Amino acid sequence: MLSFVVRRLAVAIPTLLILVILSFVLMYAAPGGPFNSERPLPPEVLANIEAKYGLDQPFWKQIVNYVWGVVSSFDFGPSFQFKDRSVNDIIAQGFPVTLTYGFWSFVVAVIVGVSLGIAAAIRQNSWLDYMAVGISIGAQVLPNFVMAPILLLTFTLWLGWLPGGGWNDGQWQYLIMPVIALSTSYMASIARITRSSMLEVLNTNFIRTARAKGLPMRRVIWRHAMKPTILPVLSYLGPAFVGMITGSVVIDVFFSTGGIGQFFVNSAFNRDYSVIMGITILVGTLTIFFNLVVDILYAWIDPKIRY
Repeated sequence: MLSFVVRRLAVAIPTLLILVILSFVLMYAAPGGPFNSERPLPPEVLANIEAKYGLDQPFWKQIVNYVWGVVSSFDFGPSFQFKDRSVNDIIAQGFPVTLTYGFWSFVVAVIVGVSLGIAAAIRQNSWLDYMAVGISIGAQVLPNFVMAPILLLTFTLWLGWLPGGGWNDGQWQYLIMPVIALSTSYMASIARITRSSMLEVLNTNFIRTARAKGLPMRRVIWRHAMKPTILPVLSYLGPAFVGMITGSVVIDVFFSTGGIGQFFVNSAFNRDYSVIMGITILVGTLTIFFNLVVDILYAWIDPKIRY
């Protein structure tokens, strides 16, 4: 297992490097620049600004300088649009917000999704199964960009129970709607995967043997069926966790949470290269790390798996 982890980490470095280079190429291929506006700057002023940020250097040298800054001091450089602020400052401001509501969205999606999937599989073709499947399908067809305005209309404008936006240090009133809007579609996918996996496991020979010995159904489920059932779910949880903790642009826009999703969109519109690169590297690093964690959990749950 240790050699597998070392190999995965060794592959992660060139993967991130390729990600940085491709992001640079795509940004430079687009027309315009970070200092283009409706009122063009005089050529002399534009040349001085580009010299200050190193944009007048050859393309390969910009990449080398940027990668060296990230590797040597974990410095993503200054923002081109937010004056007197670095990319590290922007990430430090927005990432804790998305991490908070993303984490709680993950907890809600896993608990509700796994519970619905197990209940539907145990009571197959019963009213409980139909209800769980109906809830999953309904949540699946309501993505966050549809769920968010529905929640705002219902709980803020009509009922007046919850605030319609803001963060206020993450108080629970400001967390409820972002968590619901972000977790519903993931919860539906987890429920469907859990149900199909549990149904497959319950029809295996070792489960029939356990039930034939007279073991209580609760013990059969939790002691024997749960581990093989959860393996397919784990494969989905890795990228799902990254998707939730890195935030959602829709959540940040509708609820004004101040997460990194809004910063990422604004930087893309403003051609703020350094902010785009910083958030891209953050998301790429988290994706590689949590996929590695999922692979390790896979081998721990099922000892038959060897990498």
